[in-house]
Amino acid sequence: MITCYKNTETGLTVLSEPINNCWINVLDPTPEDINRIQQLGIPADYLTFPLDINERARTERENGDFLIILRIPYYQGEQADIPYITIPLGIILTDKYIITVCKLENEIIRGFAAAHVRNLVTAKRLRFVLHIFFQTAKQYLSYLRAINQRVDTLEDELQQSSRNKELLALLKYQKSLTYFTTALKSNELLMERLQRSQLFRTYPEDEDLLEDVLTENQQAIEMTNISTNILSSMMDAFASIISNNLNAVMKFLASITIVLSLPTIVTSFFGMNVHLPFEANPAAAWIILLISLFISISAAYVFWKRDWF
Repeated sequence: MITCYKNTETGLTVLSEPINNCWINVLDPTPEDINRIQQLGIPADYLTFPLDINERARTERENGDFLIILRIPYYQGEQADIPYITIPLGIILTDKYIITVCKLENEIIRGFAAAHVRNLVTAKRLRFVLHIFFQTAKQYLSYLRAINQRVDTLEDELQQSSRNKELLALLKYQKSLTYFTTALKSNELLMERLQRSQLFRTYPEDEDLLEDVLTENQQAIEMTNISTNILSSMMDAFASIISNNLNAVMKFLASITIVLSLPTIVTSFFGMNVHLPFEANPAAAWIILLISLFISISAAYVFWKRDWF
């Protein structure tokens, strides 16, 4: 799907056809969409590279067109094997257009299309790229906060758990943090390379915005590293807690089994087909019941005093 946008007096407007200084958003393009963009003079590789879900963050230049591939965060949902992953976003800069290419619809591009980004001007293509960088770093931080909140909830559930369900849920978020760490570091190398290339040195505002982007990205890296270390330690600790909880359950069940087996021993003794005490007593059944209760209560008291329950 191809959508064209341009700033007008009324804000960001959707166009029917590409014009100079517009933003062209390409989402999960079909072969027909790729051919249509190629007619604007864009190399085919620039459109297909970002569609590879495993494409690394990098830059490429060909015939005056500049390709930037950025790794952005993507939320798959709580039921997915890995709730948060990263996907490539391609940014193509030409002398007329700025083109974004992505395989999946994501929060970053959705926010740009909805004009949620302040001071966004499609004609200022380099500034537009920096805004994408900045919103990407902010989205990483937002998802990291969501991961931390979910981990805190699972931590409360794990304290009383004797199952592996919550531990496996933590493992999913640990995988997400691994994806984030790898993507953020590759994005940082990409941004530092662009900073050294002096691509954004034309306007002082662009330099300041790039510094802000690097700061936000570094903050996301540090936050990811902290969350990863805490989660790794937490998983080791809670594996032991689950084992201890299970041992406590087994100890309790074993104690209950012993307490309940004592009346069985007493009644089995008096059930033998031989001469036994109280056999002529009309209250023999009640006497046997009281003996059984006394032995069971005594055993339960001993177990309770020794903290075996």
